[in-house]
Amino acid sequence: MPIINSIASWYMKKRMHQIELFMKYPYEVQNEWLRKLIDQAEFTEWGRAHDFENITNYEQFKRNIPLQDYDSLKPFIDRMRQGEQNILWNSDIKWFAKSSGTTNDKSKFIPVSEESLDNCHYNGGRDMIAIHCSLNPETQLFTGKNLALAGSLVTDHHNGYESQNGDLSAIVINNLPVWAEFFRAPDMSIALMDKWDEKLEKIAESTINENMVSLAGVPSWMLLIMKKVLERTGKSSIAEVWPHLEVYFHGGVNFTPYREQFKKIFNKPDLCYLELYNATEGFFGIQDQRNSEELLLMLDYGIFYEFIPVDEIKAGEEIKTIGLDEVKTGVNYEIVITTNAGLWRYRLGDTIRFTSVEPFRFKITGRTKQFMNAFGEEVIVDNADKALQIACEKTGAVIREYTAAPVFMNGNETGAHEWLIEFERQPDTLEYFTEMLDNALKSINSDYEAKRYQNLALKLPLVKSVPSGIFFKWLESKNKLGGQHKVPRLCNERKYVEEITNLIHP
Repeated sequence: MPIINSIASWYMKKRMHQIELFMKYPYEVQNEWLRKLIDQAEFTEWGRAHDFENITNYEQFKRNIPLQDYDSLKPFIDRMRQGEQNILWNSDIKWFAKSSGTTNDKSKFIPVSEESLDNCHYNGGRDMIAIHCSLNPETQLFTGKNLALAGSLVTDHHNGYESQNGDLSAIVINNLPVWAEFFRAPDMSIALMDKWDEKLEKIAESTINENMVSLAGVPSWMLLIMKKVLERTGKSSIAEVWPHLEVYFHGGVNFTPYREQFKKIFNKPDLCYLELYNATEGFFGIQDQRNSEELLLMLDYGIFYEFIPVDEIKAGEEIKTIGLDEVKTGVNYEIVITTNAGLWRYRLGDTIRFTSVEPFRFKITGRTKQFMNAFGEEVIVDNADKALQIACEKTGAVIREYTAAPVFMNGNETGAHEWLIEFERQPDTLEYFTEMLDNALKSINSDYEAKRYQNLALKLPLVKSVPSGIFFKWLESKNKLGGQHKVPRLCNERKYVEEITNLIHP
């Protein structure tokens, strides 16, 4: 094992030279990828429709292809899911990563090509390890096993065509090379289980006697597994169970509310925490410095980036996009991506702010829309509005104003959503209203439904009826009375909920 560790560590450190290359020549790397993406898709249905043959530069690229989102690409993706090929991308698409829905759908199905799996998602996994090895020259990462959380997969059959739908993590793990199994736990049969209550138990049971050296996964779920491990072993900290644990790779949700809980449950001061920015649509950033909240923009994964200055978005006006060469530090940008899986000028919905342009490092600043995503549930305002409407129809209630925020996990308590609602007409009972709201959200948002499964990551919402006029009073306290100021419907932190609660109970 020491020999394997030395060889693997050396190989990973070699990759750092390539990372340094795109850090030194970012514009050249991005322009090269734009050219490759256009050339590869030139004879697809999309490429022919948008005259890829005659695109020679970025300005033409922008003129030929309007900005897209999931709803605009959905008709093409639906055809691909039925087995049609050479539509958005020239190689066969046989995987579709399931993500949280949009205004019109419970779930999104993001195409995953061989190229995006290899060049983007696998390279992201490799590079997070390479960066850890670079930051920790004495690493023993290849002497033990990694626990990487994954979802599940479903095989679909359409007109004789077979495809796999499921969480991106499951697609990635299910297609890893055979040798990778040597460094991974638990067994594939457990890793891809769909029943999370059984899955968590089996993951804990099958890993407690392994030499785990790294963990990777969304904090809310990883915290649940850590608690299961301690329950089974009777130990007081993870350091007692896995003394050689080196690093926790985390991403997907804001880590700040979880940091102290993990430090306590790990009880390992020298443990490294490395943040990732990996989404269903692609792998975008990796923390490459110790004790930093900045992420390095990964520029050679088959993704071409554009950016929309958020402050310049005005209703009814044409949206301006800029390339990497025009971005500035301190400005909030919405990300637009073109990928080697056929997402063309796709508005991701995430916003970032660059902290450096030599190299390109950034911080994630949020979403273009209000949302709650403390546990990977990705509840957007449209989900909330629809669910509340259903709950009102079921209970006869009428809502005047509302806002909601997460209640973060604390000790053995499961997380939840707290809803402050000012009713015009009260429901007969808040308990029944809460049940209807919960059921409606499950039917609308598949990620919320998954996190609510048997109260594992999210328990029943906490719905509170607030006094009439309290939201007006809160806006007044903020000097935000007036038509252009609105009550924020959803927030991924508790600032607004706590401010309003303090007005009710000063």
